[in-house]
Amino acid sequence: MQPPTNLSFTSEDLKSWYNSLLQPLLNPTGTLKSRVIHSYSTVFSGFVATLTTEEVKQLEKIDGFLKAFPDRLLPLMTTHSPAFLGLNIGSGLWEKFGMGKGVIIGVIDTGITPGHPSFDDTGMPAPPSKWKGRCEFQSSVCNRKLIGAQNFVQDIQMDDNSPPIDDEGHGTHTASTAAGNFVSNANMLGSGNGTAAGTSPRAHLAIYKACSEIGCSESNVLAAMDAAINDGVDILSLSLGGGPSSFDEDSIAIGSFAAIQKGIVVSCAAGNGGPSPFLLSNAAPWILTVGASTMDRKFKAVVTLGDGQEIEGESLFQTTNVPFTPIVHPPSCDDLGDVKGKIVVCVSSVAAGDNVKAAGGAAMILTNKDTQGYTILAQAFDLPASIVNYVNGTTILSYVEKSQNATASITFKGTTLGNSTAPTIAYFSSRGPSQQTLEILKPDIVGPGVNILAAWPDQVGEFATKLTKNFNIISGTSMSTPHLSGIAALIKSMHPNWSPAAIKSAMITTSQLLDNNGNPIMDEKNNPADHFSMGAGHVDASKAINPGLVYDISPEEFIGLLCGLGYTDKQVQTITNEKVACKKVKKIEQTQLNYPSITTSASTSNLIVNRTVTNVGTANAKYTAEVVMPKGVTVSVSPKVLQFSNVNEKQSFTVSMSWTPANSAYIAGNLNWVSGENIVRIPIVIYKSP
Repeated sequence: MQPPTNLSFTSEDLKSWYNSLLQPLLNPTGTLKSRVIHSYSTVFSGFVATLTTEEVKQLEKIDGFLKAFPDRLLPLMTTHSPAFLGLNIGSGLWEKFGMGKGVIIGVIDTGITPGHPSFDDTGMPAPPSKWKGRCEFQSSVCNRKLIGAQNFVQDIQMDDNSPPIDDEGHGTHTASTAAGNFVSNANMLGSGNGTAAGTSPRAHLAIYKACSEIGCSESNVLAAMDAAINDGVDILSLSLGGGPSSFDEDSIAIGSFAAIQKGIVVSCAAGNGGPSPFLLSNAAPWILTVGASTMDRKFKAVVTLGDGQEIEGESLFQTTNVPFTPIVHPPSCDDLGDVKGKIVVCVSSVAAGDNVKAAGGAAMILTNKDTQGYTILAQAFDLPASIVNYVNGTTILSYVEKSQNATASITFKGTTLGNSTAPTIAYFSSRGPSQQTLEILKPDIVGPGVNILAAWPDQVGEFATKLTKNFNIISGTSMSTPHLSGIAALIKSMHPNWSPAAIKSAMITTSQLLDNNGNPIMDEKNNPADHFSMGAGHVDASKAINPGLVYDISPEEFIGLLCGLGYTDKQVQTITNEKVACKKVKKIEQTQLNYPSITTSASTSNLIVNRTVTNVGTANAKYTAEVVMPKGVTVSVSPKVLQFSNVNEKQSFTVSMSWTPANSAYIAGNLNWVSGENIVRIPIVIYKSP
């Protein structure tokens, strides 16, 4: 809803004007209360209110009306992970580049647990002078680490001034993953013990509670983004999303466009809809879309079968070993029958642990389903248990079915590090292509999102002792997103003038395609991961600080893309909060956007694209093109050498490609620009869209 353009409006003026359009209503105390729940001044010009269909029709007649859409509920989508990412206390990237000092990360989630040691401000500098936010806790609660906290989850029928306490846990976990301070002896039930820290432990945190245990109202999320942008955050981290949606109907896409116009990096979860394709959340090209991968840490619970086979599984509850005991696989783990004193095998059942314990089972083995493959989400059941991957699960089930007197034991071996097959792609991590932009590679990148230990409000598990340092281990793209948010803060701290697209490019072009054993990153089925599951690759924090070259994109170029995608002027205005006439805008095709990847849906057998890179390394730098593609694809680059005289100098090049259509169901390779130790890599993906 656009106010009259001939007048100047403050945010309070806007709210008053919106209220004037609506009849007030009585709240339960009998006093008049505004019908406007939230009003927006930055993400777009508009408001949230409870309206009848007839009232919406009346508003549509007012000059300046653009669009009305219903509020939706969006779902919510660590000790070792910093070290796995090459971030170590007293050395390397953290030691050299300040651990995110001076950067403000805004986390939009379920709130925060104030007083948790992860949010202690020891070693923290004062917040930057630009900070304009507020703290809705008592003044003694916020500090130099937790510099702001606001609550946007309100009951529209009652005045609700409650502080943004985290009643769910999700927000506390994500905030500490991004920027938690150092906490020694952090663990969950003894598992994962070590020093916990976020990926940017000296960054400041600004918390915006927009979600509860039932999810996140889009209107609350948008209000939180509006506030965060005005408060002066540098990074926005959102571990939530609503699945594929047109950008003009996607609150996060709309809010994040306003953010990148202010120079704010927006890092969002790709979603937990994998392994099926086309189910990405937060796929707008101006967003960093983050998938989830595993780490090299395991919480071992080894199953030994009666025939001598040893099967590796995992469990967060590392308890007393279970000796050889009869093992059974009942037809249903909801109706177990007589399993007292036995080890019970169940297949991927959420309630299996409670059911087995209630039935008197001695222990449980939980096997993955086929779609879950090799990804193990460790859990803490209230009885001895081991969770095994799909292949190992079939081995166990086969043994039980073929043996008349099947037995097994479970041996708990604690937390182990250095497992060679990591990272791998988590089965749940949502896959591309994006339904909205089939020829822009999404997700962008992956980071640790499986079995992540981070701060939590309450003690976890029936067997926990009372401690003040509460931590929990959970999984999801919700967990990978704040890892990348923290790494974006590290880059922003060192390069404060870089645009959001440049910071994004730095992470994408330096990402890794190999696991820590030097082999290609695998997916949940132990097949080589494709780019629609891992994006460009797995984040490499140490290399992202100095990428050499970046592929920059201005907000104006994104507007050209939107017009090129066929959005109407009103739809583009809804997204960008500015009047746009697409007939006057230079339209940009998806393949021609200066994105750090080249993706085509293979409807033809050739493609010519142009890209521009900016030298952010050293003066007098020379880069040589190197193309890695399978047979059947011809790629030429012109010019083949880029010679930069100055830092921040831009140079353009053309990539010409041809291929055989019959062989292009999915073909992938890379274009590398190489200069000494700098390898600036972008994926090239050719595929057939449905």
